[in-house]
Amino acid sequence: MPDPRFYVNRGPLPLADLIAVVGGAVGPQERADLSVVAVAPLDHAGPGDIAFLGDRKYLPALRATRAGAVFVSAAFAGDVPTGCVAVVTGRPQAAWARTASLLHTPRDFGAGSPTLHPTAVLEDEVQIAPGVVIGPDVRIGRGTRIGPNTVIGPGVSIGRDCSVGANASVQFALVGDRVQIFAGARIGEAGFGATASESGVIDVPQLGRVIIQDGVTLGANCCVDRGAWEDTVLGENSKLDNLTHVAHNVRLGRNCVMAAYSGLSGSVTVGDGVAMGGRVGVADHLDIGAGAQLGAGAGVLRNVPAGETWGGYPAQPIKAWLRQIAWLARTTRPGKENKA
Repeated sequence: MPDPRFYVNRGPLPLADLIAVVGGAVGPQERADLSVVAVAPLDHAGPGDIAFLGDRKYLPALRATRAGAVFVSAAFAGDVPTGCVAVVTGRPQAAWARTASLLHTPRDFGAGSPTLHPTAVLEDEVQIAPGVVIGPDVRIGRGTRIGPNTVIGPGVSIGRDCSVGANASVQFALVGDRVQIFAGARIGEAGFGATASESGVIDVPQLGRVIIQDGVTLGANCCVDRGAWEDTVLGENSKLDNLTHVAHNVRLGRNCVMAAYSGLSGSVTVGDGVAMGGRVGVADHLDIGAGAQLGAGAGVLRNVPAGETWGGYPAQPIKAWLRQIAWLARTTRPGKENKA
């Protein structure tokens, strides 16, 4: 279930009513009278949830799911376990995305609310600059400073002795102590999720959170996306430079550093003590081992073992990359024939 501090649950809704809106069909022996409480991924779903199969690589998760219902294409309807309702549709992820929008909506500030919502709780010595907007049920710890024109979204919790710069926004987030968020940063915006539907490309709702542990520093104009379902997590004492990007579901370890223009794609896992030079890019669903170092401009397209130093595009162990650069320099030197 999405965190109720940040999302309003509209369920339960009858499965038959959802199908009438988003499409799909169930067999004559299926439980079309099922009530759906929430959406969830296959491996997190319970009896009141509806999930989907978007890729055959997740067939083991489908066969083991505890979901009450699941959107599937006709080819995989036979793989749905007993007790789970197969809702057959040509575009399972699109149907799930539309269902998610019906069942879960982000909390808003409320029409006509004051800039400091009366349900917000601010401890002693909190400093609020002009133009700040603080939403309902926000918690801000002692000694924290909020800069001008910054927006703190509903349900957000910020710890003690933190600093949030001017014109920043913090939403769908739980922030630890001694965290610094510089001007213009965007914390908790929706991650990049889209899928094809009959009417064109549609957004996939992002229903997770951002967890920022103690001592983290986030540079000016950096972006940290909330999770698609699970959380985006920034580990204790990690430091992110200006103009860095952390996508949804990323797990960044403790004491990591990311220089400017670096970016982590969705569902990347980074171990403790990893260092990334400027303009590093890491492809989605990869693992970067603890203590690894990524040279400036590296384009990482495969897992990096712990403790290794990689560089280049596509990134590879640094010695191999430097040998290739040296060979290229020799073979292209003016007056020399290319003997490759």
